[in-house]
Amino acid sequence: MLKRLRSSTLAKNSSWMMAGTGTSFIVQSLYFVLLARLLGATEYGLLAGATALIQAASIYSSLGTGFIFMRHVSPDHSRFRAYWGYLLALTFTGGLVVVFVIVLIAHWVIRDLSLSAAICLALGDCLFAQITAGAGRVFQTFERMRYCAISNLLVNVLRLCAASAMFVLWRHATVTNWAVASVSASFIGSILAMLLVTATLGRPILSLRLLPKHFAEGFLFSSTTSTSSVYNDVDKVLLGHYRMNAANGIYAMAYKAIDTSFMVIRSINGAAFPRFCREGAAGIVATKAFAQKLLGKTVWISLAISVGLFCAAPLIPIFLGHGFAESVSALRFLALIPVFRCCNLAAGDALSSSGFQRYRFLYELGAAAGNLGINIWLIPRYSWRGAAASSLATDGALALVSWFTVSYLASRVGKRQVSAILT
Repeated sequence: MLKRLRSSTLAKNSSWMMAGTGTSFIVQSLYFVLLARLLGATEYGLLAGATALIQAASIYSSLGTGFIFMRHVSPDHSRFRAYWGYLLALTFTGGLVVVFVIVLIAHWVIRDLSLSAAICLALGDCLFAQITAGAGRVFQTFERMRYCAISNLLVNVLRLCAASAMFVLWRHATVTNWAVASVSASFIGSILAMLLVTATLGRPILSLRLLPKHFAEGFLFSSTTSTSSVYNDVDKVLLGHYRMNAANGIYAMAYKAIDTSFMVIRSINGAAFPRFCREGAAGIVATKAFAQKLLGKTVWISLAISVGLFCAAPLIPIFLGHGFAESVSALRFLALIPVFRCCNLAAGDALSSSGFQRYRFLYELGAAAGNLGINIWLIPRYSWRGAAASSLATDGALALVSWFTVSYLASRVGKRQVSAILT
């Protein structure tokens, strides 16, 4: 078994991703504890609403260039320079456009958010963080997970340093104060990530012919990703819109615990995605088989995460202060979400890597629309409890629908192959 593990590329890559994830988990935990104490429940709720809005829009900054890079460079590494240039050029241009749109609408959507905070948060997430994420995708494509882990860790470490300095110097800060510190950390992180890619793999070149060739595919991928962002984050945007900032702080902190703990599963799936892309050349039947094999391992990890979150929930007010006491109930309510997301992520990657991205987009679009409608109805009546109920129902439904879609498509393709052999 030890020999098999040493010789397994997936095991090595997962180990690097897990090491990076473990470090990121510790760094993010410290960073959010400091940030929660620095801002308090109400200001943290305002930040959560603004961040949710900006992150949903930031997906269109890069227009799926990270996914395009992996799809087309994984089979042929000689394409690196052209696609790295394509990634940087489109991310920079798209990021500035999205920042401009965010600045126009932010105050109307999140009514208590200042203009300066909106500009800084948008630049950090829609431009600089997207460049850093793109660099991580590059290393992921070449299966250099050590550098991928370093790239993904950079911004979190810099933000931890910023939060630590602010906590020592001020003890209390506003969202605007934090926005300025956060955009500075994101900018430095993006520069370091670009330098790391260039020093390790080479310089980019600009190839304008790639824009019309991949624009539609990238836009579809961004649209699919944005739908998942909508059903994950629209509840926080609505809580901010209705000025339920204290309730948003309680709910967002519980949700952040879910997201942070799920990094383990994301890392394993991230390490496996280049393999998904290679299996995708053989079609949906091959990617379904690989997804089932992967899920056989990750579902047990996600169950352990859910149990751990449920049991550890009472620690939240001890570390973050009594203003977050209700986050205990919120976290326990949401504890099953890692299991549902684990199932949905494996099935979704099987679809994306085999050319069936449009099906993933359609069912996630339906989930986003349904989640938005339920939240508009529940949040004004039940505050964060309505948001939690909607999230649990949406993630559970997605786990079922995603695997039904994969199974249906694999069955249909399998029947065609049998028919072709017989004829």
